[in-house]
Amino acid sequence: MIAVVLVGGFGTRLRPLTLDTPKQMLPIVDRPMLEWVLTGLAKHGVDHVVLSLGYRPDAFQAAFPDGRCAGVELHYAVEPEPLDTAGAVRFAALDAGIDERFLVCNGDVLTDLDVTAFIARHEAAGAEGSIALHRVEEPSRYGVVPTDPDGRVEAFVEKPAPGSAPTDRINAGTYVLEPSVLARIPSGRRVSIERETFPGMVEDRSLFAFSDGDVYWLDTGTPEAYLAAQLDYLDGRRGVAVGGVAPTARIDAAAKVERSVVMHGAVVAAGATVRDSVVGAGSAIGEEASVRDSILAGAVRVGAGASLSGHCVIGTGQSIDAGTVLHGVRLPEPA
Repeated sequence: MIAVVLVGGFGTRLRPLTLDTPKQMLPIVDRPMLEWVLTGLAKHGVDHVVLSLGYRPDAFQAAFPDGRCAGVELHYAVEPEPLDTAGAVRFAALDAGIDERFLVCNGDVLTDLDVTAFIARHEAAGAEGSIALHRVEEPSRYGVVPTDPDGRVEAFVEKPAPGSAPTDRINAGTYVLEPSVLARIPSGRRVSIERETFPGMVEDRSLFAFSDGDVYWLDTGTPEAYLAAQLDYLDGRRGVAVGGVAPTARIDAAAKVERSVVMHGAVVAAGATVRDSVVGAGSAIGEEASVRDSILAGAVRVGAGASLSGHCVIGTGQSIDAGTVLHGVRLPEPA
């Protein structure tokens, strides 16, 4: 099976973490987010992935110079300009010469979807395209997808007003598409798969959607969600719980690190506390400092006695002066 993985976005909501790193290349515990995504696909027989690239394609190519990740062969399709979701799918598929059924997924969504079963339901329905659905408590942030009893999509409602959604099942960002879908996508301009391609398929009654079984699903596009993704791996919500402290990290015996990720080369000094947080590679937490519910990118320096809490997000190379108290701050501030 071949998959197109969309990784071209700017990651605006995750700034400053994404000022110099594409969001799919941000680390989760001990490897890039994209590697977790591709590992999941490989378990279901996906052996070839086309990366639909836009922002900082060099970061992906440098990370996987042999063109492989998680045992999967990679093809790099670099958009000459932003083409939106459907435009990106069309460009990537044509660039890679796809002429068979293929999978599409978002590179910033972590899911335990049973891709094998999903493809089987698509085939059994005789669908031209199928959407994986996931139940959420507040669907107004997403595209909601009401279906008939057979799974045929009746409408595609993008980001309905609060309280007006016809269902709590949202578009989970994983699709199975027949190659005929590519002919539905115009060339030479931006095309949204959610607002243009899928509604056209609804009119032709060729679009289906199926529940993911309420498995684990997380859109990592905000700092809060990105932090939650890290903690979910520590807590065992994605299978066997993993350790968050890298072997090369140096934690003083008099420091406290609780339910946190401390990446390679990071230092936590005596008396410091790190709780429910991410400390990036090469960062240093000074004596008696406190980092709670926050994210530090790489090479961040937190001075002695400083306190960070309330989902602070500190970008690469930033320094926090000794004794500084920050709550809910992003540094540098997003433009």
